[in-house]
Amino acid sequence: MLVADRQKKIVELVNERLSIRVTELSKLFSVTEETIRRDLEKLEKENLLMRSHGGAVSIEKNQLEISYLEREITNATEKKEIAKEAVNLIEAGDQIVLDASTTAWYVAKELPDMPLTVLTNSIKVAIELSRKEQIKVISTGGTLLSQSLSYVGPLAERSLGIYHVNKAFLSCKGVHLEKGLSDSNEFQALLKKQMMEIADETILMVDTSKFGTRAFSHIGPLSTVDCILVDSKIDEELRINIEEKNIKIIIAD
Repeated sequence: MLVADRQKKIVELVNERLSIRVTELSKLFSVTEETIRRDLEKLEKENLLMRSHGGAVSIEKNQLEISYLEREITNATEKKEIAKEAVNLIEAGDQIVLDASTTAWYVAKELPDMPLTVLTNSIKVAIELSRKEQIKVISTGGTLLSQSLSYVGPLAERSLGIYHVNKAFLSCKGVHLEKGLSDSNEFQALLKKQMMEIADETILMVDTSKFGTRAFSHIGPLSTVDCILVDSKIDEELRINIEEKNIKIIIAD
């Protein structure tokens, strides 16, 4: 197969599956992983895909919010593992903020009914916590995004601005060691940035597929995060790189 044909097929596969790993592409095309990495580097420069840690992701949907139902089934096992670890970091009497990510919704499902104040822009999180009598839920209000069932915009931002919380539990679309955190939606990115600013401690909840990627809207540098909760698929080199930035990392098992 000619190089151009292989690279064209790689783009088609990435857009079809939304993400794919270097090891899988290497086997499919019977070439070395180094050759695939060079292909991905070239295709990224041509804005045909986006490289991720260990593979590539499609950019066809990158600037749009993915529907909640689609996000709910993507890497669900990893997100549930991370959510359980997040609950271990929450104590009775805490005041926390949960964003509109599916991982935050899993946190809400896992939370025991205990004295707690939760600030959120997520309708799904608010509904889940409404079943727990001891948890006080505060919704930001704002402009509804139907795809993510969340509130954003000036009203949501002003609402956040009047509060202070102990801990912010957030997720995002992309985590890049040098370029920082990013999200596919500009309004969500602005709100997540403000959530971090009102919190004493920021806990980032991301599965390994998010590493090495950059989405449309910048949230902030990685240094603004105090702790990262990640699934057990993270490789040793990446873990070391994160810890070298003085960021605590907890691996969900």
